[in-house]
Amino acid sequence: MTVTQDFTWRDRLKDTFFYLKAIVTHETVLYILKRLLQGMLTLFLASVMIFFVMQFNPGNPADRLLYENPNVSEDVIRQYIDQFALDQPWFIQHWRWFSNVLSQLNFGYSFVYSVSVQYLIVQRMAATLLLSIPSIIITWAIAIPLGIVGAVQQNQLTDRVLRVLSYLGQGFPSFITCLILLFVAQITSPLFPVGGMTSINHADLPPLGKLVDIGWHMILPTIALSITSFAGLQRLTRGSLLDVLRQEYIQTARAKGLPENRVIYVHALRNAINPLVTILGFEFASLLSGSFIAEFFFSWPGLGSLILEAVMGQDVHLAVGGLMMGATMLILGNLLADLLLRTVDPRIRLENLQ
Repeated sequence: MTVTQDFTWRDRLKDTFFYLKAIVTHETVLYILKRLLQGMLTLFLASVMIFFVMQFNPGNPADRLLYENPNVSEDVIRQYIDQFALDQPWFIQHWRWFSNVLSQLNFGYSFVYSVSVQYLIVQRMAATLLLSIPSIIITWAIAIPLGIVGAVQQNQLTDRVLRVLSYLGQGFPSFITCLILLFVAQITSPLFPVGGMTSINHADLPPLGKLVDIGWHMILPTIALSITSFAGLQRLTRGSLLDVLRQEYIQTARAKGLPENRVIYVHALRNAINPLVTILGFEFASLLSGSFIAEFFFSWPGLGSLILEAVMGQDVHLAVGGLMMGATMLILGNLLADLLLRTVDPRIRLENLQ
């Protein structure tokens, strides 16, 4: 190696170290690392609390297993008890579960379904996301434009009609909306399928037919999820934009002769979007939990109904795994909201978002 090559190698190493140091010490990276560490502590405390609360259910998973299958042998029951410390206090059970999570990324075993918790959560989470993500897209695509229309045409006929619709949407509890949609499905049968994610002959359909079948089953649950969220988001968009439109700098922009569309969509909407970004973060956090009622009424095989079955069936590991997934989504959703706020408004300091 020549002297020139040696200096070139050293310069590249110095440049690489400099860039890595700049990345690691960057405000955003430090903030993300801090929030992730706080999130890990939160998840640990949440798991402790869930294990503690689950102990108030009478009996234990081994009793449930024996109740559902009276022919199971005592050796199998003893094996379950020894493997998962079911005859030990709750904190010992938690420590054994937590040790398996740290050492093997093993979140336990479902006593009801007789499979690993990871397999069930991934399977059901996919079904829940398949229902929740289209609902959020539809809600935002409709609610935000209507909220803008309501703010621009304040107290006019269009605004009054939209306000009545938003009041009706927020006034109906989610389960009432689901019941109404089930009634609509009944009187229009067999137009809208209800119950489950697929039809009886789903396995015999071609690939395109399977997609259409799942999409057809998604119609009513997606509408049920969208109505309440749509009403709240529309009102929030209207109120936030109205607050901004009353500011002095908006009046100044109009006095200078700027086109109204530019005043609304460039100056006003850009500053009214902060509360909406925060809501988007919480929408992400509630992807797994927000669809619980729709899953229950429409028999959709999602994560919310799975957690309910786990709690009712004393399936401790499955309940902890599902609730931990929900807590993880909440932490990531809050972090996403903070980062989006910092992106849309550079004046916001991340250290102030606590």
